[in-house]
Amino acid sequence: MNENLFASFIAPTILGLPAAVLIILFPPLLTPTSKYLINNRLITTQQWLIKLTSKQMMAMHNTKGRTWSLMLVSLIIFIATTNLLGLLPHSFTPTTQLSMNLAMAIPLWAGAVIMGFRSKIKNALAHFLPQGTPTPLIPMLVIIETISLLIQPMALAVRLTANITAGHLLMHLIGSATLAMSTINLPSTLTIFTILILLTILEIAVALIQAYVFTLLVSLYLHDNT
Repeated sequence: MNENLFASFIAPTILGLPAAVLIILFPPLLTPTSKYLINNRLITTQQWLIKLTSKQMMAMHNTKGRTWSLMLVSLIIFIATTNLLGLLPHSFTPTTQLSMNLAMAIPLWAGAVIMGFRSKIKNALAHFLPQGTPTPLIPMLVIIETISLLIQPMALAVRLTANITAGHLLMHLIGSATLAMSTINLPSTLTIFTILILLTILEIAVALIQAYVFTLLVSLYLHDNT
């Protein structure tokens, strides 16, 4: 009970060398590929989910926006598998690190914004000043819209970090309480353990939902700039 709650969020090391890179490269190994004409059930289900997700996200995009389909599908698969692997005991979740989430959010956001300024600069600049704005409010609205644009990648990263971190901390606290109560009161232990199982199921759903939300917001930013 006295251990550091945030110890599981410290980047692991192997012989003094950071192991985060190896952990980040591990999830792609869990997405199997097939060289055969007829796939097994796992690969068929995987391909069906990928097609369903890409179809839903790319339906609102034009031809230029659909060129990002491979990147967005790869992004949602990577975040989802990373979040799910982080639920395993004694594992490390890279998406609890704000620096990593910013490293994903900033380039994708910047690419979408730069594409918007290159392809349709008038529409991109029009977002800074809504039509019919009173003249005295123009400078203030331009500043507010500029800040809201620049804060988008930070909001993406903080949302993902906060949701995954909060779930892990809550699971850690309830797990510690279950272990402490196991020698005191058995009925209370069973009740807390049931809550822990339900929370674990909820965290699995949150891991998948947050991957979808992150990718969907990037897709919306792309749609606004293409």
